[in-house]
Amino acid sequence: MEKKCLHITNGNALTDYLIELDFKDDILTWQEMLCEGPTIPKIDSDEFFDLRVDFLRAHYNIEVDQKDLKKELSKLDDTADYSEINLWFEYDLYCHINLLGVINLLHQKEINKPLYLICSGRVKGEKSLKGLAELNSAQLKSHYKNKVLLTKKDIDFAIALWRTYCGKDHNIFKPYIVEESNFKYMSNCLKAHLERFPFQKSGLGNIEFNILTIIKENTIKSENHLLGYCLNYQGYYGYGDMQLKLRIKELALFYTVSEDGITLNRKGHLALLKQHNFALEVNNNMTYGGVNRLAYQFSEEQNKLVKTITYGD
Repeated sequence: MEKKCLHITNGNALTDYLIELDFKDDILTWQEMLCEGPTIPKIDSDEFFDLRVDFLRAHYNIEVDQKDLKKELSKLDDTADYSEINLWFEYDLYCHINLLGVINLLHQKEINKPLYLICSGRVKGEKSLKGLAELNSAQLKSHYKNKVLLTKKDIDFAIALWRTYCGKDHNIFKPYIVEESNFKYMSNCLKAHLERFPFQKSGLGNIEFNILTIIKENTIKSENHLLGYCLNYQGYYGYGDMQLKLRIKELALFYTVSEDGITLNRKGHLALLKQHNFALEVNNNMTYGGVNRLAYQFSEEQNKLVKTITYGD
């Protein structure tokens, strides 16, 4: 019997690229951004689906085509003929939270096929971390050839991380940061996640602090110019235009826009000096899985999340 596999990709760009490179097997395109908004452990449920649809509409004005989405996910309803499943996800937090969701969905649907991970990031001869769709054809094929078989321990690890993400105490991630697994970028992503919460001294998360630093250290001509910098210099977050535009908008109280460009105002400089906590003024009340961002702050001294005293549970 001919070997048949299912590819699960991290988005349309990669799916189109694989088709262009003449990959013949079935492809399921995962189109979610589970790194933001509420989630519950059971992905294969109407409650989960409704939560996500409501969030994407309310926060990003995205109308989910439920028919198309269900049609795409229906590819998992009959996996008997597949000999393996290949997971194509990148080094960043955006992709890794989606990856955890996919692995948990497969587990919940009791799909027990060999799972292989094709994960881009550091590439020999390249200075910066690379996304899968940014690789040339030879690099992408090499990544596929060297795909990594996920062990039972890896899968159990992913299941535990997903449950933690959907839970109320994200400090539980801390011991997992030092745990070895075949997810070689997971440690970086978990650290990056904890630093999305407001830091105690400034009230800004790592992403917000980085955006203000970019404004301070560069000649920024416009918001689009700023967006370009943010996309290129965001570390392990992997956020897209839509997410970063919202972050930039939320930070408007810290900068001034004029004909000469964008510059920090007094509040912006105070925030970078960490002399005042601006968390409530920014009011970024994004939910990450099971936790509202404003309910916790990140303590640099303790290297962990602490409950926000002035914010109700």
